Amino acid sequence: MNITFSADEALVKKAREIAVRQGSSLNRMIRDYMEQLASVSDTDRIAEEFAMLAKQKGGESPQGFVFNRED
Repeated sequence: MNITFSADEALVKKAREIAVRQGSSLNRMIRDYMEQLASVSDTDRIAEEFAMLAKQKGGESPQGFVFNRED
């Protein structure tokens, strides 16, 4: 899918120069950033699911969740 957005010309120029120095393209860098951004929501969802399961399945202790080396 192609998208279009607007940005300051000087900003785009500087970003392209950085991309070239890193052996990439501005397009690739933006795509990588979007992939990282999208994976954050997956990480949040997974962490929430883990917390819910830990509360449901884990025991209760005054200290909260305590893990030892064997666990």
